[in-house]
Amino acid sequence: MANSVPPRDRTDQPWRSEGAPPPTPPKRKMPGGWPGLVLAAILVFCIAFVALSYFTNGDERTISYTEFTKQVTAGNVTKIYAKGDTIEGQLKNEQPVPDGKGDYTKFTTQRPAFADDDLWQQLTRKGVTVTAEPVVVQRSLLANLLLSLAPLLLLVLLWVFLARRMGGRLGAGPLGRKAPPKPVEVTSGKRTTFEDVAGIDEVEGELSDVVDFLKNPQAYREMGARMPGGVLLSGPPGTGKTLLARAVAGEAGVAFFSASASEFIEMIVGVGASRVRELFAEARKVAPAIVFIDEIDTIGRIRGGGASIGGHDEREQTLNQILTEMDGFTGSEGVVVLAATNRADVLDPALTRPGRFDRIVQVSPPDRGGREAILRIHTRDIPLAGGVDLAQVARTTPGMTGAELANLANEAALLAVKRRQREVTQGDLSDALEKVQLGAERALVMPEEERRRTAYHESGHALLGMLQPGADPVRKVTIVPRGRALGVTLSTPDSDKYAYTEEYLRGRIIGALGGMAAEHVVFGIVTTGSENDLEQVTRLVRGMVGRWGMSERVGRFTAIGGDGQEPYGLTAAPATLDAVDHEMRRIADECYESACRQLRDNRDRLDALAQALLASETLDEEAAYRAAGIARLTKNPSDA
Repeated sequence: MANSVPPRDRTDQPWRSEGAPPPTPPKRKMPGGWPGLVLAAILVFCIAFVALSYFTNGDERTISYTEFTKQVTAGNVTKIYAKGDTIEGQLKNEQPVPDGKGDYTKFTTQRPAFADDDLWQQLTRKGVTVTAEPVVVQRSLLANLLLSLAPLLLLVLLWVFLARRMGGRLGAGPLGRKAPPKPVEVTSGKRTTFEDVAGIDEVEGELSDVVDFLKNPQAYREMGARMPGGVLLSGPPGTGKTLLARAVAGEAGVAFFSASASEFIEMIVGVGASRVRELFAEARKVAPAIVFIDEIDTIGRIRGGGASIGGHDEREQTLNQILTEMDGFTGSEGVVVLAATNRADVLDPALTRPGRFDRIVQVSPPDRGGREAILRIHTRDIPLAGGVDLAQVARTTPGMTGAELANLANEAALLAVKRRQREVTQGDLSDALEKVQLGAERALVMPEEERRRTAYHESGHALLGMLQPGADPVRKVTIVPRGRALGVTLSTPDSDKYAYTEEYLRGRIIGALGGMAAEHVVFGIVTTGSENDLEQVTRLVRGMVGRWGMSERVGRFTAIGGDGQEPYGLTAAPATLDAVDHEMRRIADECYESACRQLRDNRDRLDALAQALLASETLDEEAAYRAAGIARLTKNPSDA
C-alpha cells in the first residue's frame, strides 16, 4: 500500500508535499551576504599576513654588531653579503641568540658608521667568503601575494560548498531569519486513493464532496455554492485520519501538503506564524491543493487557558496566523484545509466556527465488515495459505483500529518468516493476535505456590465471565507470563457493541474483580497481581456514576469529565463529588461481594478450571468451558 510519507528537505520547512509540479529552482544566494564574505576575507588576510611575516625569514635573526665581530673573531662565520652598512651572513655552527630565545644560523646586522676597525682584514684572515648575492633570499612580491591569498581562496571554496550542501541555511540568524524556501518536489510512484482505504465508508462519502469540488470547481461556482473552508477529521488514534487526507488528495489528483502542528512551534516567538504563512503561500502557488495539519490540537487549544502566559506566546501567534490564513480563502482559490485531532473537544471555538473548520467528520474504529476489508488491504502483498479465513479474524478483533489490524498482519508475516514458511497460515494470524492482545511470552520460572495462586487468579476471572449473563465469552486463559502480567484471561464479544447496559457493566466489574476474589476465597490473602484489574474497575465505576447517570443518588448529569481530569476547575460541587465517591465505593463493594459469593457457590468449578490450567498452562475457549463444566451459549445466527 502506498502509505509512505515524503521526507522533508529542510528542518525549517515543517511540511511535506506530493503531487506538486516542480517549479524553477531559485537562484542560490551566498549565506550571510557579500558584506559577511568581505569581512571574513579581510580577517583571514590579516591572519595570513602576520603568519607569513613570522615564518618568511625562517631561522634568520637580527644580531648586534658586537655579536657579529665576536663570531668573526671566533672563526664561526662562513660567508657574508654586504649592501651599504647592512651585513647578512651565515655561521658555521648554530649559536644561541644573545638575550633571546632560540638559536640561529643566518643573521643580519648593521655596521655602525663610526666603526673604525679592520673588518676586511679579519674576514680575509678567517677565510670568510664575501658573496655577490644575498645570503638570505627573500620571496618576491608575487609569491608573497599568492601565499597570502591561498587561505582566502580555501575559505571561499569551503563557504560555497557548505552553502550548497545546506541549502542556504547558514544564513539563518538567531531570530529565525532564513533563506527563501526550497520549491516543493514531485513525489514519484502510485499515490494513495480511496482504494487503499476501507472500513470507513460513511467518512469516504462525506469527503467525496471535497474530491468532487477539487475536480469540478466550475460547477459549484455556477450554482453559487461554497466549499467548506476546512474539514476536521476527529477520532481515536490509528483510525486512518492521515491516510484519508492523503487519499482525498490522490483521488482528486491535486498537490498535497502535510505537516504536524508541533513542527510549527519554536522557542523564538514569530517563527511558527512565519512558517504557516510560507506553507499556505506555497499551497496557493500550485492550487488546487490540499493542506493537511496533523494533531492540530497541539496549537489549536482554547486560548486564554492556564497553559498560556499572556496572549502573545508562540502557540497563540501560530494559531492566530492559521485563523487568518483560513479566513483569507475563497471558493475560487481551490485550496482545502484538512486537519486531524484526537481531542476535538479542546479546540478553540474560533477554529471550528463556520467558515474555517466548519465540517467535522468523526472517524471511528471499523465494524466487523470494515475490519475484514482492512485486513484484505493489508494482506495484499502477503502470501496467504489456502485455509486462511480473514472473516474469522475480523470477528475476533472487535474494537481494533486500522493501524492495529495492519500491525496484526505484519506480526503474522514476521512469525511465518521465523518459522521458515512460504505462506502465512491461520495459526500465524492467531498467534500474532495473541501477541498483540496478550503481550509477548516471557521465559519466567515461577515457584510452584505462586504458579498455583496465578492459576486460581485467572480461573476466577474466567469462571465469573462464564457465569455472568450477557458477559463477553472467554476466548483464552493462560498462566504463561506475557508482558507485565503473570497470566491473562481474554474475553471478547461475538459482535460489535456500541452501547452498554448497567447490567453488562456490572458484569464487567465482577469479572475484573474475579482474580482478587478467587485469591481471597481460596488463600485468604490479596496480592499485588490485581493492580491492572483495579484500574479497569475504577474507570468503569467512575464512568457509571459520574458520566452515564447510573446512580440514583448522583442523578442524571455528568459530574466528571471524559478523561477524569478537569484542568479549568471542577464541573460539579464538592458535595456532588463526595456523592460520586460514595457511589463508586458502593458499586465496587457490591460487585466484589457478588464475585466472592459466586466463587464460593461454584468452588468445584473453580478448582477444576485451576487444575486444568496448571496441567495445560493455556486453555482455548472450548477447553476452558469444558474444564469448568459450563455449556457455551449459542451465538446469534447473525453473529456467526
